[in-house]
Amino acid sequence: MSTPSDGPARGSSKGPVKGRRIAEKPPKERRSARKPKESRAPAPPRERPAGGGVPARLVGLVAVAVLLAGLAALGCAVAGIGPAWVDGLGAIAVSTTLSGALAHRTGGRPGVATLLALGIGVAAVVVGGQTLPTGAAVMTVVVGSVYAVMATVPAVSFVRAAGEVLVATVVASMTALAAVGFEPTVTEPRFDYAAILLALALVFAVVYRLGAGIHGLGRRGLVVVLVGAAALLLTLVYGELLRRYGAGPVVGPVIDFARWTHDRIGAFPRPLVVLLGIPALLWGCFQRARRRQGWWVCAFGVAATVPFAQGLLEPDTSFLEAGLRIVYSLVPGLLIGFVLVRADLALTAPRGSRGRRAEEADAHRPEPSRFAVL
Repeated sequence: MSTPSDGPARGSSKGPVKGRRIAEKPPKERRSARKPKESRAPAPPRERPAGGGVPARLVGLVAVAVLLAGLAALGCAVAGIGPAWVDGLGAIAVSTTLSGALAHRTGGRPGVATLLALGIGVAAVVVGGQTLPTGAAVMTVVVGSVYAVMATVPAVSFVRAAGEVLVATVVASMTALAAVGFEPTVTEPRFDYAAILLALALVFAVVYRLGAGIHGLGRRGLVVVLVGAAALLLTLVYGELLRRYGAGPVVGPVIDFARWTHDRIGAFPRPLVVLLGIPALLWGCFQRARRRQGWWVCAFGVAATVPFAQGLLEPDTSFLEAGLRIVYSLVPGLLIGFVLVRADLALTAPRGSRGRRAEEADAHRPEPSRFAVL
């Protein structure tokens, strides 16, 4: 009796069942049954750099060169070296560079902003008069002050946040040199109010997008913004009352102390910068490393950068006095910012040094680099 088997006998002329099925298929079906070879995906097209094909790195190098040349021209004007128009040339170079940098940082059109600032600066220097140089100086102060805030990056610790305040101070100081280079006709209260209000409007328009809108503030962020706005408004109103009606019996000793300090050490710190501007900028950079709403706190940093940027425009103010005023404002402002950071950590961070180190290690909210688009 023969036993059943799965395939034909060894000597059979017919092949296995699978082989017969493949042989019976037409050539087209046979080729389609094979596994198709993996084809490489086509390489994505290279993105053309912005600016009509000009590499971004080359644009950045040119901007840095123009900025340094403008600062050198302004330095020559301060030292009394060179022709009379060297300060105007330096002011045009610095203000144009800052305008393009702000537009690039905020995602705008750097080319349009650069050409507009260049046209305003050239008209102010060539035509002269009172209106055009003063308007160019206001534009420079506003743009430079807002860019000083936008040029900061998140900071996970107090030391790094203090470094960001110093970066903003350097940018505001360069802005001050450019603003005085236009030789404006300054009416002190009007110029101060115009610069601070325009800077606040511009910085809040930018922060509205960066800080996820009003609905992203949260309860604590809303309280901080309201307190900052109230402090700024009260300071401006109180300063205007002092200008118009003079000092009363309560404020008189404070003003006498300010004058005595100015006579002894050469300058007196600005209250608005010490109490609001520097602490807000420092605490805002510290908060931005943890949550996006820190931008709303940073916005009040213009209360420090605007006075720094227009420090040389005040009548009877020397370069030494303006520099001392910045230094004397930084020291107590950083101390108040340190208190705010420590209070924030005490309320929100884990207890103990190990918990604070772990909190700093996790506090890395991603943000573009200092010179990239936000």
